[in-house]
Amino acid sequence: MTVIDGTGVSATGGAVVAGAGNWVRKYTVLIIGCDVVCAAAAGALGFLVRFGGREGPVGANLAVALALPLLWLPWLRFSGAYDGRLYGVGSDEYRRVVHAGVGLTAAVAIASYATKAEVARGFVVVALPALTVFGVLARWRVRKWLHRRRAHGSWMRRVVAVGHPAGVSALVAELNRSPYHGMQVVAACTPGRAALTGRAGLPGGVPVRGDLDEVIQTVGEEGADSVAVLACPELDGHALRRLAWALEKDRTEIFVAPALLEVAGARTTIRPIAGLPLIHVDHPDLDGPRRLFKRAFDLAGAAGALALLAPLLLLIAALVKIGDRGRIFYAQTRIGRDGREFRMLKFRTMIPDAHRHRAEMAPTNGVMFKLRNDWRITAVGGVLRRYSLDELPQLVNVLRGDMSLVGPRPPLPEEVAVYGRDVRRRLVVKPGITGLWQVSGRSDLPWDEAVRLDLLYVENWSLMMDLQILWKTAGAVLRGSGAY
Repeated sequence: MTVIDGTGVSATGGAVVAGAGNWVRKYTVLIIGCDVVCAAAAGALGFLVRFGGREGPVGANLAVALALPLLWLPWLRFSGAYDGRLYGVGSDEYRRVVHAGVGLTAAVAIASYATKAEVARGFVVVALPALTVFGVLARWRVRKWLHRRRAHGSWMRRVVAVGHPAGVSALVAELNRSPYHGMQVVAACTPGRAALTGRAGLPGGVPVRGDLDEVIQTVGEEGADSVAVLACPELDGHALRRLAWALEKDRTEIFVAPALLEVAGARTTIRPIAGLPLIHVDHPDLDGPRRLFKRAFDLAGAAGALALLAPLLLLIAALVKIGDRGRIFYAQTRIGRDGREFRMLKFRTMIPDAHRHRAEMAPTNGVMFKLRNDWRITAVGGVLRRYSLDELPQLVNVLRGDMSLVGPRPPLPEEVAVYGRDVRRRLVVKPGITGLWQVSGRSDLPWDEAVRLDLLYVENWSLMMDLQILWKTAGAVLRGSGAY
């Protein structure tokens, strides 16, 4: 049984079962082949760097280079890097490859010392770190290939969702937005006799096949390999245990979603208390040492980026000035952490008197004021907006402490004025130059989805999440999709 959290990443569970489909076996074979190639390439690189044209104990090092693929595969297996639950989603797969690389490096060093083998340190220093880097890059590349397959409906788990219609509909909508999770809901079982009259469908075209007593039958009829159980009072602990026993016969995988929205696995821990598997939920860590570390990371990143991008910033400033002889920068009042106002800097992308025409227009994206075809945008401004180059001056806001490199979208005062109680939660952290909204669609996102992503970030912030968002931002900016 596996518990899935608000991000779709499994938090606990057993090994991958046969019911997960042939794609798991095919994918495992594919990444094993990649790991063999990476190990051979790393061994060859280490050998050539250390011994190319130089003398030394070639024999022992050549033996290690040739044996590296045979050492690397079982070490990855021992580290859990071939656990099918990790395929396609989350950072655990990469983390286990790194752990395997560190462990193998230590093992080779200890074995060399204990046996007095003449393994050159230069070879170890080059080959084994290169092996780890090659392994992570290969996993990333193969994962992107898997995501493309899943975007077209291939290599997916066929899932029967169990729960109330509202919960099932929300799950279907989320999985349709994020097909890379690899879960396709093919049918639903809902409590109550309403499900039995006409077998009505749910939004997204998912048919309701029956009541809670018909889950096993539905799994067989739909050829499903997984069952996702949502929060449902009618399906108590005893009923859920009996369902798991029944699904065990055909090795059908079962996922259980706790009644916790947008809380990632890092904040949850399952603790057996009085025979009950209770989920302990930690509060989000928004203050203390982690906040200071995030500030230090922001300062270093912003200062480094400004120094590196200085020529580009000067070029953009010149283009904006030459375009219409107007101001180079545009400062706008935004709302930051705890509701404090600050002046956010941007390169000017609109005509000089653009604000005078705003009253003639209406926002097209809920509370946010966004127009797909805004005639006020200049020619240079259109290019800057497409690739988010107009936002580079916000690095100065980061140095000032008004913003962070990663965080929720910085809102306007008029947007905050109509926030509901839940939406104001996004103001407990600093807004960011980029964030989950930036890598998930930018201005194409509907208002409620943008809010959901901001709250997801607030509830589950971590340095690893920031690094992942920064990595994905580069791809989102280069594609230029959703920017206007």
